[in-house]
Amino acid sequence: MRRENPVYRSSQGIWYLTRYADVDAALNHPRLSNDSERARRWQQRYLGRQGQELSRIAQRLNGSMVGTDPPDHTRLRKLVSKAFTLRGVQTLAPRIGVIVRELLDTAVEVGPRFDLIAQLAYPLPITVICELLGVPASDHRLIRQWTAALTDTAELIPTGAALEELDQAIGAFEEYLLRLANLRRSDPRDDLLTALVTAWERGGRLSEKELLSTCFLLLVAGHETSINLIGNSTLALLRNPDQLRRLQRHPQLIHSAIEELLRYDSPIQMAFRLVAGPVEVGGQTLREGEAVVPVLAAANRDPGRFPEPDRLDLARPVPRHLSFGNGPHFCLGARLARLEGEMAIKALVRRFPDLRLDCETVEWRPNPNFRGLASLPVAY
Repeated sequence: MRRENPVYRSSQGIWYLTRYADVDAALNHPRLSNDSERARRWQQRYLGRQGQELSRIAQRLNGSMVGTDPPDHTRLRKLVSKAFTLRGVQTLAPRIGVIVRELLDTAVEVGPRFDLIAQLAYPLPITVICELLGVPASDHRLIRQWTAALTDTAELIPTGAALEELDQAIGAFEEYLLRLANLRRSDPRDDLLTALVTAWERGGRLSEKELLSTCFLLLVAGHETSINLIGNSTLALLRNPDQLRRLQRHPQLIHSAIEELLRYDSPIQMAFRLVAGPVEVGGQTLREGEAVVPVLAAANRDPGRFPEPDRLDLARPVPRHLSFGNGPHFCLGARLARLEGEMAIKALVRRFPDLRLDCETVEWRPNPNFRGLASLPVAY
């Protein structure tokens, strides 16, 4: 597609963008919208009865910054952005280091074989984001269970049983978050949820729906990307042993290594936008009401932007990849994901110098957008 039809309109009327320049421009274009109301109308118009049901379910948690455009997006993002500034994220580094060491200690006890996803990639980010938000450790399993229902479907647009499971998971998640928010009203703590509840109570700054949607977004996005980053990065290094040895010999490469690993195997494969007015992209006119899918993973392998894009090179002078998106909706948690990835991978390759794959093939999770491993058996 990128070579022969880079601005491609499918039979369903959805535009797919696969060149770096077009994807980058689309993510920054003010007339390519994330507004949830536009999404609802599009779902109902193009997906019929299925779209109406999906729209009903999605509307319950469509008050987060992801489903808004400025100025609402700006207001909502500002309420939580302090926790994800460079200074805010760096304060989490000591705690992340402790969690990584404890998880790898347990891996040694389990060893000489373990599942990297279950042992490190999953528990690290979910522990960090739950502690940041204020979710009790005893509830982490529930959060993961609901998140899996949202992200492990094999369909971009869920149908049938997958849609029913999605409905049930969102309902349970919503009820849980409301109970937790009400607890913070009577028992404030030094966590992000208390800060959001305070904004809710002051009136006008945050509605109840926006509060729930924002917590929902932070919990889901706050660990899904990092799970995939750590898992995909480990797999890429094990499949490219020359680069693994390079990182072991030169651990100071970890910053550029994480950027290259993000480019090489993007944790999120694509974005979704709706056209709010005529937009010219790559010689094509996108019309109001149409849907656009900027394919981040294709942009990150565009040879017009990245020489030898299918080669992993941890010392590559990386022009800006698009794994965290770009523009107003650039991933708020990018700094946290990078830090978790850097600390986890650096500790892993140092602790286990002879780390190797312990399987013939790997199992990927079925979702076509969340690019991540179901498991990664390794040995040392």
